[in-house]
Amino acid sequence: MEVFQRSKSFNQRALSVVSPRTLSLGSPRVNRSSFNWRRLHVLIAIGFSFSLLMAIGVVYMYVLPSLSQAFHGFGISVPSGTSDKKEGFGISKSNYSLRDCDIFDGSWVQETAYPLYNASECPFAERGFNCLGNGRMDKDYQKWRWKPKNCDIRWFNVNEALESLRNKRVVFVGDSMSRTQWESLICLLMTGIEDKQSVYEVNGNEITKLHGWMPRHAPKRVRSTLKLDKLDDISNQWVDSDILIFNSGQWWVPGKLFKTGCYFQVGNSLRLGMSITNAFRVAMNTWASWVENRIDPNRTRIFFRTFEPSHWSDHSRRSCNVTQHPVSETEGRDQSLFTDTILEGVKNMTVPVTVLQITSMSAFRRDAHVGKWSDSQLVPDCSHWCLPGVPDMWNEIVFSYLLTNHGDSLQ
Repeated sequence: MEVFQRSKSFNQRALSVVSPRTLSLGSPRVNRSSFNWRRLHVLIAIGFSFSLLMAIGVVYMYVLPSLSQAFHGFGISVPSGTSDKKEGFGISKSNYSLRDCDIFDGSWVQETAYPLYNASECPFAERGFNCLGNGRMDKDYQKWRWKPKNCDIRWFNVNEALESLRNKRVVFVGDSMSRTQWESLICLLMTGIEDKQSVYEVNGNEITKLHGWMPRHAPKRVRSTLKLDKLDDISNQWVDSDILIFNSGQWWVPGKLFKTGCYFQVGNSLRLGMSITNAFRVAMNTWASWVENRIDPNRTRIFFRTFEPSHWSDHSRRSCNVTQHPVSETEGRDQSLFTDTILEGVKNMTVPVTVLQITSMSAFRRDAHVGKWSDSQLVPDCSHWCLPGVPDMWNEIVFSYLLTNHGDSLQ
């Protein structure tokens, strides 16, 4: 259960730095050209929930920024002002058009302006994802940018990003890959904040794992159940968000379900013979119904990120061959039943959902995994990604959607 060990270490590290209730962001020094920051709220709910969000669950919540009320998790507060000392890279005022472009059909190209931040200077980058800080010598994996065939992805500009998120609430819901994307976002945004010590966590509650207890008279092998027809009550805290970013898939495997005694449940009925593929489809339908009934599309922009391919060298997940450069062939990792189910699930929804179809583009990045350069070097990791790295590109794509004429921009 490596993901829980990582999360625990991050939790303890963060709480040891500052008071668990207020990790202060303070009053930064602001020069004349900086803009007047108000509040940005970023919540992350990550993990393996036995009570659903299409079973996305162990719910971790980190909040950026000043959310001093009722969330169980961590918060970060963005200051009242930011410096424009860093202008970002390659801003263009041109009117990007992505409507007729498949942004996910392209290739990785080398980019000398990367990386956009230093993980060792970002206090919210988990130690286990800071590969250079953990001894990796080659830096080439940080120097690649995704280039669609027929259009451009808008370059990330921190001041533009901070301004677009003024007074907005961003929620990440998913597994530990979602946590990595959240950490990437924090690190990208912090490059525009002059006083890094001014970023603070608000709540210091422990990370918890949500699960459903086994029904009465269940077989002995059933230790817990995954309720496929109900989202956990924590989902009520996502409803009034401005941006919702979901992901799922990594926990939907026999080793993390059946071998741990977790089986599927619909209503009061156990579904011991239900396949993982069918269960994921039921869960996605539950999620889609929740979105249709609870989310106001005039208020909230919804993204769903597809399955992130791993690059283990064998099925035992003990051998991890990290290359120095992206590979030229995806070796079948560009295909996923989970991705297909996600695409199928959003197809007939009336509430617009932007699918971040990153499965194929990430399949080339064998070079960008944590590998042996984690905080636990005896355990290789070909699932999670180094920071800076691939998750930064996911966030750049999100901002490209939000800040261009592809769909509605943030209001």
